[in-house]
Amino acid sequence: MRIRESDQCGMAEQLPEDAVGRRVSCDGERATVRYVGPVPPTTGLWLGVEWDNPERGKHDGNHEGVCYFTCRHPTGGSFVRPKKVSFGVDYLSAVKQRYELDLDQAIGEEVQISSKTVKMVGFESIMEQQRMENLTEIALINCEVSGPGPENEIKINTPNAVSLDLSGNLLSSWEVVSAITEQLENLQELCLSHNYLSIASSPSNLSPAFSQLRVLTLNNCALTWSQVLHCAPMWPQLEELFLNGNNITELQRPVDDVLQGLKVLDLSNNCLVQESVLQISDLSRLEVLNLSSTGLSTIHISDASPGGKTEMFPALKVLLLDDNKITEWAVINELVKLRALVQFSCKRNPLMDLEKNRETTRQLLIARTNNLEILNRSQVLPEERRGAELDYCKKFGRAWLQAGGHSDPEKNHPSAEFIKEHPRYLALIQKYGAPEEDELKEEKPFALKDQLLTVTFECPEEADRKPIQKKLPNSMIVQKVKGLLYRLLKLPGSELRLSYTSTKMEGKEIEIDNDLKSLQFYSVEDGDRILVRWS
Repeated sequence: MRIRESDQCGMAEQLPEDAVGRRVSCDGERATVRYVGPVPPTTGLWLGVEWDNPERGKHDGNHEGVCYFTCRHPTGGSFVRPKKVSFGVDYLSAVKQRYELDLDQAIGEEVQISSKTVKMVGFESIMEQQRMENLTEIALINCEVSGPGPENEIKINTPNAVSLDLSGNLLSSWEVVSAITEQLENLQELCLSHNYLSIASSPSNLSPAFSQLRVLTLNNCALTWSQVLHCAPMWPQLEELFLNGNNITELQRPVDDVLQGLKVLDLSNNCLVQESVLQISDLSRLEVLNLSSTGLSTIHISDASPGGKTEMFPALKVLLLDDNKITEWAVINELVKLRALVQFSCKRNPLMDLEKNRETTRQLLIARTNNLEILNRSQVLPEERRGAELDYCKKFGRAWLQAGGHSDPEKNHPSAEFIKEHPRYLALIQKYGAPEEDELKEEKPFALKDQLLTVTFECPEEADRKPIQKKLPNSMIVQKVKGLLYRLLKLPGSELRLSYTSTKMEGKEIEIDNDLKSLQFYSVEDGDRILVRWS
């Protein structure tokens, strides 16, 4: 490392010659050096730093009318003495401190345990794995790594690294990172979370340093989407990109073939401009997209009519929208247009509270989406789907008739407004047949008579399973009860048989044999035991 000597008022200070722009730690906080020099009327050398945590500072780089440097935040800056900061260590020093052990001392060593002397047999193989040249996964989290160290030493000492975690270090630029990774020819996974990196001026020139990289994690790096796209030519083979908690707002369409190999993209915990989300819909290989905690409330896919399929996101299988502001079923209707979607999550959205019962909301979500296999991280079983879709047909059957629907296919012409609100309805009645007139009951508001029953589920043929107590509405149909049990008991592919016993009818077991009837129909009361068997 090149050293600069500065002698002011008889005091010699030693600093890296490239100190400005370097990352440092001071009293447990991280900062970037913005200024090196005097600050009159004091004597000696000062470092002007911009803190990662703006509450740590006192000003914005101005002192007594003189602007020494600038900060993004009015209280993001401070002046500190050089002796108070650490410029970090090189990669190899951190690896040695983290992994290297004295093999000669450890092998064959005897240790005293209680009154017995035990020889560390087999310890040699463990120690051998810890040798630097044998490491394939290297984690240097919060180790204050700031640079590569001596030339070619990384390549000599850790040639087999496939995965490298450099989270929370003192790396200052992509050039510094590439000086490390270019020596790791087999590197496929890299984590740089909690590093503030200056953006490379010529990212394409650095691409050989990341030629094998498949997975890149850049969480909490204060990046914008424009900066990500600018850096993207560095990562020609990238398949998974994690960008949680950055400064990403408005998305732009990737151009020049960057990011076209992406299969996984995590944009969670960024305040997105929701109208810009479709700007990334041309990523033809994208299979997993995480948009949780991004402030989304709506989405509109314009290239497909209700019930149709879009050309956007052609490979998207998994979409995560947890912790957003979705309030309307219209959003779900838009997502049905995605061709490949099989897994979806929207936990902790206002939408989940539209119905009195969360189980009812789940059933409506299943019925409105035709190909979902996993909803809110819980498997959708065939029996649950069938019950949800049948119930959906009955629930909105009256509205369908009023909108122009008819049991005769030739007369079945519901309004465009109904189709927009229920794009799957026609497909469902084609699948199951139109609901019968006596099944189309008027929707009634929740009342006290729709009381909750406390029932206990027991498995008499498996004594090791503990009874499960649940509160269920007496209007809940048996099919929904079974759907609940499949998830509670984790019994995919089994056929459930239910019966119940009551304290009012000691010794008598009543079979529950119609999936479309309610608990109330079978006179299940508060405190009853429902017996669960399967084959």
